[in-house]
Amino acid sequence: MLKNEDIICISSIDWDFIWQGHQEIMTRLARNGNRVLFIENTGVRMPRIRDLGRIKKRFLNWKNGVHGIRKVEEGLYVYSPLVLPFPYFRPARFINKKIMFSVLFRWLKAVGFREPVVWTFLPTGLTLDLVDELEPKVLVYYCIDSFRSSSKEAAKIEKTEIQVLKKADLVFVTSTALFNYCSEYSKNVYYFPFGVNIDNFVKCRSGRKSVPQDIEGIKKPIAGYIGGVHKWIDFDLIRSSAQENKDVSFVFCGPLQTDVSMLDGMKNVHFLGQKSAEQLPDYVDNFDLALIPYVLADYTNNVYPTKLNEYLSLGKRVISTALPEVIRFNKENSDIVSICRDKTEFSRKIKEAISKKPTKEECEKAVETAKQNSWAIKISKMSDLIEAVEDARIVEKEKAWNKIFLRIYKGTRSKLVSALLGIVVFYFLFFYTPFIWWVGKPLLVKSEIKRADLICVLGGGVGESGKVGEGYEERAQTAIDLYKNGFSHNILYMSGFKYIMKEAEIMRALSVFHGVEESDIFIDETAHNTYDMVKNLRDFMVQKRMKSVIIVTSPYHTKRLALLSGKILGGDDVYMYPIENSEFYSRGDKVKLKQIKGILHEYLAILYYKYKRYF
Repeated sequence: MLKNEDIICISSIDWDFIWQGHQEIMTRLARNGNRVLFIENTGVRMPRIRDLGRIKKRFLNWKNGVHGIRKVEEGLYVYSPLVLPFPYFRPARFINKKIMFSVLFRWLKAVGFREPVVWTFLPTGLTLDLVDELEPKVLVYYCIDSFRSSSKEAAKIEKTEIQVLKKADLVFVTSTALFNYCSEYSKNVYYFPFGVNIDNFVKCRSGRKSVPQDIEGIKKPIAGYIGGVHKWIDFDLIRSSAQENKDVSFVFCGPLQTDVSMLDGMKNVHFLGQKSAEQLPDYVDNFDLALIPYVLADYTNNVYPTKLNEYLSLGKRVISTALPEVIRFNKENSDIVSICRDKTEFSRKIKEAISKKPTKEECEKAVETAKQNSWAIKISKMSDLIEAVEDARIVEKEKAWNKIFLRIYKGTRSKLVSALLGIVVFYFLFFYTPFIWWVGKPLLVKSEIKRADLICVLGGGVGESGKVGEGYEERAQTAIDLYKNGFSHNILYMSGFKYIMKEAEIMRALSVFHGVEESDIFIDETAHNTYDMVKNLRDFMVQKRMKSVIIVTSPYHTKRLALLSGKILGGDDVYMYPIENSEFYSRGDKVKLKQIKGILHEYLAILYYKYKRYF
């Protein structure tokens, strides 16, 4: 049996539902040294009123876990996801995927699940999404039902089921009909009807005798049934048999899942409700014969009744309708089951079985037949198949390592050549063509200037160059020239930058040295970025009652400045005047890296200012 594996089970039932193969297989695997995550049913149809109890239970299970995940025993965890109940609505599937996977993959990472074996009972779109994300070591699909026949809604599952069949490494089925169907889409289909927990039933046979209180008072003989009381039971058959055999009590041990009102008033028909897996042997032990009273339909043509082996493990006689899988079982096991074709035969065989107790030999034969169908044997065989897939992949990888290596090497070499070529093209394009100036052109804004109340010079700090002292001389000289040419009699130097000396003070000193009247110079040393400079400029102009301004700055700073000024200063009397001959942005034979950085910096700054809603 599998050992030391991480296993994810995508179940078609909830953990607390009737104990079936889903729980049995995963419990045994966990107890054999594997780690198992059991994901409860995410649905194949929209819920109905009768599902409210199950929905409430799901919510409580989610609440009792950590984001829906709880530990039920060593190595075994159950995930109860809260999902939208629309399994075939693509937006709901997308939302469910986001909800589930955000929890699931964090948990897998936290506990260290790696290369899991995925074992699914549910072939839905959500399952496909999960398989694609997990990339499992082995994908097993255990096909136990004909979803296409179970209901009109569930029939929609056929498309995704075919995809699961094609993806699966192994497909296990419980009936001949399912085998034939699955074999159309997979070459790796194996027949594995549900087994029986023989140990649990053998304990009852070997001396543990107990009569449950709710069956103790029921008149014998008892014709009993265990399992869900669902729509696939032939209640017309039960009614007829109960009327014909009024001395026999018909007892059903399982949750009511459908309307049974047609049996109301029949004193010899009893519904005892759901029983735990541990309790079931005690109930079966008190049956005088056991029933499989299913209707014959497309759905039940695919059904292998698990209860068959459970009945036989306690040496009980079994009476069944003519289900194809029971007929097959009978052929393989010397007609051990009484199979009936109609109501009359079913009722008659009940009378015959009650009238004569089974011999010791019959009982031993029944028990031995059940042992051959034990879960221990079946899971061991399933594990062998899974391990064979794993081993085959290891061998395949070992044989093909040189091909894989060469393919990776060639791919890497091809990628390296492509990368180098890309670098060369990038280098030539950016450094030896006018491309970067074409990219920067939208950043350059220059106004036709007129005489204004003020010339405002924005200091560069480390500016676009990233170095101290680059740029402020050019800006100051441009302001001095405008001043001397009569465009304004007032200059405002704005810079909060300081390196040894304050930048604004240096620009004032240069201006005075070149003939600007000191009384015509103002400085603002509080602003440290473009946004603050424009706000301070607005406040200065209001204070001095100035209405027009020429703003001097570096060439590719003007676009951001114009956008800010349009929102903060407003009006038509704001003129952008970039430095005409910027040494930093001089166009030589080769573009400099710092020039590329400067232009890219401006684009990023504009995006940031838009994000901050400065303009």
